[in-house]
Amino acid sequence: MDATTRQDEIIELLNTQDRVEVEDLAQRFGVSLQTVRTDLRDLSQRGALSRVHGGAVRVSSAATRAYADRRKLNAAGKLAMAAEAAELIPEDCSITLNIGTSTEQVARALSGHRGLTVISNNINIINMMMGGEARELILVGGAVRQSDGAIVGEDAVEFISRYKVDFAIIGASALDADGAIMDHDGREVSVARAILKNARTRVLVCDHSKFDRSAPVRICDVADLDVVITDAPVPDAFAEAARAAGTRIIVAGDTASQNERNEND
Repeated sequence: MDATTRQDEIIELLNTQDRVEVEDLAQRFGVSLQTVRTDLRDLSQRGALSRVHGGAVRVSSAATRAYADRRKLNAAGKLAMAAEAAELIPEDCSITLNIGTSTEQVARALSGHRGLTVISNNINIINMMMGGEARELILVGGAVRQSDGAIVGEDAVEFISRYKVDFAIIGASALDADGAIMDHDGREVSVARAILKNARTRVLVCDHSKFDRSAPVRICDVADLDVVITDAPVPDAFAEAARAAGTRIIVAGDTASQNERNEND
C-alpha cells in the first residue's frame, strides 16, 4: 500500500472516530511506526488532522473541544503575558495578531489603547475589540475555520501581505529548546509567517507549557523574533539562542528580561 492510499484511509478512519493510534495503524497497514508517524506528519502539515502523543485526532473534534478548554488553561499566566505585551505597544500604531488564546488576551489588554489599527485573522479578537478605542479594525479575508474563528489559507496570506504593520504578535502551539517555534496546521503556519514577514517588530507570546509540547510545522526560529514574552524562565539553550540573535526575552512578572538577568550572572 502506497503512502497516498494509507493517508486516505487514515482520514476515512478519522471521519468515523475521534482518534487513531500509531501502533494500531502500523499493525493495520503492516508498516513501521516511523512510516505511520511520517504519514501523520504529512497529514498534519496539510491541516487534515492534529497530532497528539501516540497518534492523531480529527481536526474538528480536537479544535472545537480544545480551543474552549485552552482559554481556561494557565489563565493567570496569559493575563500576565498580555499585560507585558500591552506595555510594549504604544498608542496610535498598527498591529497584527493571529489566532490563539494568548493573543486574545493581548487584544483584551489593548482595549484601552487609543488610535490602534488592528488586523487579525481571529474573529474573536475583532469582536472583542469592537466598541473600544481602536481607530480601525480589519478582519483578514478568507475561509473561516468554524471550530475557533480562525481565517486561514492562501487568501488570508495574500490579504495580510497587502499591509506593513508596526507590530506582529503571534502565538504558537509548541516551542523547542533549540529555538524552533512550531504549530500543527500548515495553513495556520503560513498565515503566521505572513504576519511576521509584514511587521517591523515581531513578538511571540507563549506560556511555559509550550516547551512540553511538540508540533511538526516550523513557523520560525527565535532568531527571527524581536521579543519573546513568556510566564516562566525558558530552557538555557533557548535563552542562549535568543541572546545570540539579540532577541529579548520577557518573563511576565519579572522586572527584567531573562537575557538581561543572564548577562549579569
